[in-house]
Amino acid sequence: MAYHKVTADQRAQGHSPYLDSDDLQATALDLEWDMEKELEEPGFDHFRLDGAVQRQLGHSQSPDFDLEPIQPSSSPKGRFQRLQEDPDYVSHYMRQAPKSNRCSFFQILKVFCTALIVFIFGIVVGYYARKKCPSPPTSQEPNNPHLYHEILKEIKAENIQQIYRDLLRSPREDDVDIAMKILVQWTSQGLEDVRLVNYSVLLDLPGSSSNTVTLKNNDECFYPSGQRCNRETKMLRSQDLLYSYAAYSAKGALEAELVDVQYGTVEDLIRIQATTNVTKKVALLKLGQSPLLYKLSLLEDAGFGGVLLYIDPCDLPKTTDLADKAFMVSLNSGGDPSTPGYASIDGSYRQNRPNLTTLLVQPISALLAKKLVSLPEDTVQKDRCIPLQMPAAGKKIISLNIQSVTTYKTISNVIGYLKGTVFPDRYVVIGSHHSSLNTYGGQEWASSTAIITAFLQALMLKVKRGWRPDRTIVFCSWGGTSFGNIGSYEWAEDLKRVLQRNVVAYVSLHNPVRGNTTLHPVASPSLQQLAAESQSFNCVEKTRCPGSNVSSVQIQGDSDYFINHLGVPATQFSYEDIKTSENSSFLSEALFPVHKTKTEELDPSFSLHETIAKLTGQVTLQIASEPVLPFSALDIALEVQNSLKGDDIDIPQLLALASQLRDTAELFQSDEMRPANDPKERAPVRVRMLNDVLQSLEKSFLVHRAPPGLYRNILYRLDERTSQFSVLLEAREHCKLHLSNETMQAALSEVLNSISSAQVYFKAGLDVFESTLAGKK
Repeated sequence: MAYHKVTADQRAQGHSPYLDSDDLQATALDLEWDMEKELEEPGFDHFRLDGAVQRQLGHSQSPDFDLEPIQPSSSPKGRFQRLQEDPDYVSHYMRQAPKSNRCSFFQILKVFCTALIVFIFGIVVGYYARKKCPSPPTSQEPNNPHLYHEILKEIKAENIQQIYRDLLRSPREDDVDIAMKILVQWTSQGLEDVRLVNYSVLLDLPGSSSNTVTLKNNDECFYPSGQRCNRETKMLRSQDLLYSYAAYSAKGALEAELVDVQYGTVEDLIRIQATTNVTKKVALLKLGQSPLLYKLSLLEDAGFGGVLLYIDPCDLPKTTDLADKAFMVSLNSGGDPSTPGYASIDGSYRQNRPNLTTLLVQPISALLAKKLVSLPEDTVQKDRCIPLQMPAAGKKIISLNIQSVTTYKTISNVIGYLKGTVFPDRYVVIGSHHSSLNTYGGQEWASSTAIITAFLQALMLKVKRGWRPDRTIVFCSWGGTSFGNIGSYEWAEDLKRVLQRNVVAYVSLHNPVRGNTTLHPVASPSLQQLAAESQSFNCVEKTRCPGSNVSSVQIQGDSDYFINHLGVPATQFSYEDIKTSENSSFLSEALFPVHKTKTEELDPSFSLHETIAKLTGQVTLQIASEPVLPFSALDIALEVQNSLKGDDIDIPQLLALASQLRDTAELFQSDEMRPANDPKERAPVRVRMLNDVLQSLEKSFLVHRAPPGLYRNILYRLDERTSQFSVLLEAREHCKLHLSNETMQAALSEVLNSISSAQVYFKAGLDVFESTLAGKK
């Protein structure tokens, strides 16, 4: 059909990743469609479509599309009609009558000989041109599981290990050097469009000397790790000591009483404030259970002046020995602090924001926490672990000294584009991150970079044989992740208008191997089925398939902007150790000084890295190459209903809207998505409209405001223990603390509007295909 011609022409064009081709594609389709309809009119029966047009273009299509006939009165005028309405049509396009019926024999012979010579010459030139310059392939291989398997089988553990070691061969390089190394690697694999994108951003770095904590009861001075302040210790582990700090904390010194607030929950604060005046005091806070930024906001509102932050050993897996190590955290919610909400490009206004909180925050080791609360170091019994808690008797006065320095530094992103052929203006973004100006936090960045590079390597082998995905795959290696996902935020803010329109999914490779016992897949509701199916696909040849449930919970890393500001479906696979405590969620906010040998100890054969690479590659390939986006509208509606179960608040409007949303989603998924996956009904215009609806399914669930540390996308829960909407849970806690129902009413309104907006959007998606539904009925 004529559509095949249009698609083939589009594939030959070089689309810029910043140029949307919706209007161009729609115009071309309308023109070819009009021509095809005109050819079907009486008088044009002698026209025939060239059989070469009906070639395969990446997926099977039937040449007979089920399009409704258009009435002549409403049919737009095609090219042939306009020619017939031209007053000079006859004189221009009709042959004139010959003046004489006699023709000279020699004239006929001359014309015949000339035509014969030209014909023979054309054959000779064509033969040698074809021999010397073979034309590029005009058809693509069909996108199917066999093709995906061919690509993924090229991903091998030994290749990932070699890439990993190459990345770490030259330690102590800065961000730009490592980014350039990654750029060279990706370019050498054959990726044609690879760019280095730099931003000058405000970072909060350690000062010239380590922060200290002094116990004033006996004037003992400690470094954050728990070691006593002396010259030998300072020289021995200077790097670890310097980077044991909270980026963007307030600076200065504070001497005050130490108050044990445990996990800093609302219940903890209510209990403490009932007996203690906490103004300008220092809170001893455990990391975990809820986001750090949320807990710090509660402590700041309560009037605390400082925070000592530590991880209770009982919350860590038994295989982890981090009791004597302090860590780094970032108090930045995302992006360059000096340009909040907009990109830090040349000419941007820079705000003076050296501190993002009024609290003096200092991470310390569990060893130091035990010394401050006067507990013996051995608090682990044979049968159980005893959580740390300060005795009720006796006050502890401490002096806290924090001296970090804010300065502007350049961070770099590496962005590579593999252009799609059918929908080049639709992006599947897959992201890892690289080192950020220091080697603190271990070498886990090299794991994610090695995995994404190995997948790119396997993919380009197929690309060199003529295959390409339907949609553009954007490979990203982000800088500045440990300071608050700065690289990804700045790039996305810079290209916000383009990304809002073009990105269909984000696939994350943040810290993929943080343990070696449990596979932990996370996916937004619309991608949960795909993530689960990918695990089954990649376990076909293995003797043991990892059993794990896919959940929609908050995760760390550079997927943050895509989930919370763009409403893009996202997924991530990672290995971690089995959690030993219900409070162990959000412990990954801490960056420990793990040495480069740690990764190879966790996965000496790099088999876990290979599994993550294949799972990630499988999901990326399906999203990038399936004609219809593999998103589930019904799973979103089910997630909404599950998030409203067990709520003790009378919300009949919410339940009624959630029920309507489920009914609409079921109708949409059965009447629209199933036929679209049938090649016989896969009309190109219909598929494009359907994908446009699927692409924006989750955007309705972005609330305007969310408490610090909580996702704006309400489809994501805080952790596996909670099933309700996070904003409603937080609002209920806020009511307990402030004895006011105003926050709850505002949160209910946000959730109600989100569900209503989604219902309207799903219904509008059905209305787009109203003629199709009417035809079926």
